[in-house]
Amino acid sequence: MSESELKVMGSLALGKDEQHVLSDKRIALLEHIAQCGSITQAAKAAGLSYKGAWDAVDAMNSMFDEPLVATATGGKGGGGTQLTGLGVRMVDAYRALRREQKRFLEAASSGIADFDNVYQLIRRLSVKTSARNQFFGKVTAIKKGPVNIEVELTLTGGDRIYSVITHDGLETLNGEVGSDAWALVNAAWIILTLPDVMGKTSARNSLLGRVVRINTGIVNSEVVLQLDGGNTVSAVVTNESVEALGLEPDVKICAVFKASSVILGVTD
Repeated sequence: MSESELKVMGSLALGKDEQHVLSDKRIALLEHIAQCGSITQAAKAAGLSYKGAWDAVDAMNSMFDEPLVATATGGKGGGGTQLTGLGVRMVDAYRALRREQKRFLEAASSGIADFDNVYQLIRRLSVKTSARNQFFGKVTAIKKGPVNIEVELTLTGGDRIYSVITHDGLETLNGEVGSDAWALVNAAWIILTLPDVMGKTSARNSLLGRVVRINTGIVNSEVVLQLDGGNTVSAVVTNESVEALGLEPDVKICAVFKASSVILGVTD
C-alpha cells in the first residue's frame, strides 16, 4: 500500500466509562426515537432489540442529572417516547463534534503523503504557552484605524476584552466578526485597582471581579479574580500592593491592562 492510499481514521465517543457513553450507534438511536416517537420502532430502525434499545436509553439517561429520553405510557407500540430538551441538545452537540472530527481527519488524510510536514504542524498546534490568562470567546467588533486595528472579544458571560493588532496581523489570522477566538494576557501585565478607579485609566481593558485566591510569595503574590461571567483573571503584584489594596477573598477589585498587551488568536 502506498502513502497516497493511506487515510487517517477515528471514532468518537463521549462518556465516563465504557457503559456510560454516547457513541455513533446510541446517537443514531436517539435520532430514531425523535423521528418515530416510539422505542419499539426506533429499536427496529437502529438494528437493536427492544431490550437492547432500552438498555442503551437507561445507560444514556444515567449519564446526566436529567434524562435524554422521556416516556409517556399508553402510546402505540409500548408508549410514546421522545427526546427531552437535553436529549436534543446532546444530539446536536455530538453531530457538531462529528463534523469537526471529519474535517480534521480529511485534512490529515490529504497530507499523509507528506508526513514530515504534518508532524511539524501537529507539534505547532500542541505548543504550550506561559501566559497565565487564556480567554476564549467570539469576535464581536473590529475597528480599523490607519495604523492598527482594535478587535473586541466577547467572553462567555458577557465580559469584553480588547486587543490592538496590526492590519497584517488581522490578515494573517483571517479574523472576522463571529469568529471563535482566544486571547492571552501575561499575569505580570495586569494592574489591580479599586473599583472606583474603573474606567478612569487610559488602559482599554477593565474587568471587575472578586478575589477568590491569593498565592503569597517572598516578594510578589498571584491574585486570582473571578469575573461575574465565570472567567478567572490572574495578576502578579507585589506583597505591598496586596496589603495597600486590602486584598483578601471576596473583595471586589478591578483588573486593568492595555489592549496592546493582549495577544489574539483566531481558530481556523
